[in-house]
Parts: sequence; C-alpha cells; structure tokens
Amino acid sequence: MAAPDFWGKPEAARQVIAELKVARTILADWTNLDAEARNALELLELAQGEGDESTLKDLESEGAKLSARLEALELRSFLSAPEDSASAIVSIHPGAGGTESQDWASMLLRMYMRWCERNGFETNFLDYQDGDEAGIKDASFEVNGEYAYGYLKGESGVHRLVRISPFDAAKRRHTSFASIFVLPQVEAAADIEVNEGDLRVDTFRASGAGGQHVNKTSSAVRLTHIPSGIVVSCQSERSQHRNRESAMKILKARLYMRRREEDQKKMDKLIDEQKEIAWGSQIRSYVFQPYTMVKDHRTDHQTSDVGKVMDGDLNPFIDAWLRQR
Repeated sequence: MAAPDFWGKPEAARQVIAELKVARTILADWTNLDAEARNALELLELAQGEGDESTLKDLESEGAKLSARLEALELRSFLSAPEDSASAIVSIHPGAGGTESQDWASMLLRMYMRWCERNGFETNFLDYQDGDEAGIKDASFEVNGEYAYGYLKGESGVHRLVRISPFDAAKRRHTSFASIFVLPQVEAAADIEVNEGDLRVDTFRASGAGGQHVNKTSSAVRLTHIPSGIVVSCQSERSQHRNRESAMKILKARLYMRRREEDQKKMDKLIDEQKEIAWGSQIRSYVFQPYTMVKDHRTDHQTSDVGKVMDGDLNPFIDAWLRQR
C-alpha cells in the first residue's frame, strides 16, 4: 500500500484493501479466541487444585462456547475466494409446474429469510412477483453482512420437493422444483461498465401486491444485456428509477461472475450453464411424504427433521458442503 503507484489502478487497490481488512479480522478473531482459551485453561487448573465445583461447572459451559467458536472460525477459513467475504444477492425461480412450484419457491424464500435472521444478516428485496394463485413467480433479495456470499454460494442449484399437494383435491403426491442462484456483491462488480447501447430497457406495469400506484403505472423495469443475453427485472419499488437501479445491480453482479468464470476457466459456471429445473439436476431433495427427509445429493448429508430445516436451520448443510470443497 505504501508503493507510489498503489492507487494507479483503483480497482486492484480496493481489492487489496478489502483482502487486508478480511485478513485483519480473521487474525483478530483467532488471537482473541487463543487468549480466552489460555485464560480458561489456567482457571481450570486453579479450580481443579482447589476443588472449586462451581467454577468447574461454569468452565464446562465456557468450554462448549469456545469449541463452537473454534468450529465457526475453522469453517470460515474455508472461505478464501476474493468474493467470499462479500454480501450476496439471492434469486429464487420456480420450475415448471405452475402453482405447485410457485408455492415451493415461496417456501424456500421463507427458509432463506429465516436463515438470515438466525445468522444476523440483513435482507432487502430487489424484486418480488406474486404467483397467480399462490407462492411466487420470482424473488431476488440482498443478504448484507460479512461472508454472506461465502456461506450461501453452495445453495445455488435446483431444489426438489416431494409432498402431498395442498392444491390437489385427490391428495396425490407431487414433485416440485425451484432454482436458487447466489451472486456476490463486490466493489469490483460496481466497476463493471455496461454500455447503454448494449441494453434493451422495457418498462411495464407491476403485477401482484404493491398498491394502486405500483399496479397502475409502468414502474417495473426489465433489462436485457444484448451481448450476453442476460435478462433481469425488478418491480419491488414504486419508482421506475429505483427499480432500474436494483436491476442494474443484479446485472452487474452477474456480469462480474461471468468475467470471473471466464478468467479462471471454471467448469461449474454459475450463470451461463444453468441446469434444467427438472429431474436429475437437483442438489438437494426435501421429502415431506411418505417419510420426512432432507438430503443434499453432493455431500450425502441428511436429516429427518424437515421442519427445522424449513425454519432456516441450514448450517449443517452449508458446513458439509464447505468442508467437502
């Protein structure tokens, strides 16, 4: 940073500063944990020597807390990619199947919102479109906080639901699909230049809930980036200008990830090679009937407590995926 030409390349300089900030935070967390563990060990030796049962009981509880913090820091050490420490943009899209898959998409939306609440991340909707009868057609939201992208990136893919349909009078078992796409919010993405001549901008009336103004004016915005074929839309705000800003944020994030993938020649592209939202491509299955099970097909991690998972308890699945990676 002391080099005379450090600020000659602003994007590279910001990246270095961001990496330094992350490294300092990690070092501070490990240093603090090490100091607390040493203090607890010294206190343990004193308590054992004096036969202080009360202190020993307190130290047992403190040891469990220190162990949990150690596991969390170990897990975070797996998040070493430049964008892992960034906030995230999550998009949820129902697969084929109409009301069934739209309802499933809304259930996934609630699950991720609950996960964010449990883990201290703030959320903000960028786009939300109600389904025709139930559920949602599409939803995109920001997850703001350190390492949001790193923890959530493994959630990208197709999620499969098996249940007795609440929309089927014959009470038959149905299979539904929805896809999750997770993108990083990094400063480098904001620096992505989008030529206005490469954009097709469409405005239209928002559908679903949102009030009289939202539904009666052409406030919704759809951006089509002609060179890449990427299409994003936003209609969550009453202002056409705000909707365009949100859509542009998603577009730049997707273009950033495309550039990262091309630079690193990744085989598992997040944007360009989207899997078909159908049989055989799912990363995780959620079975409600005839038995209860949630299973990740990449790590084989599974649980029978479906209710707990749908209430946002995703950390065991995230942990298993990161450790496998």
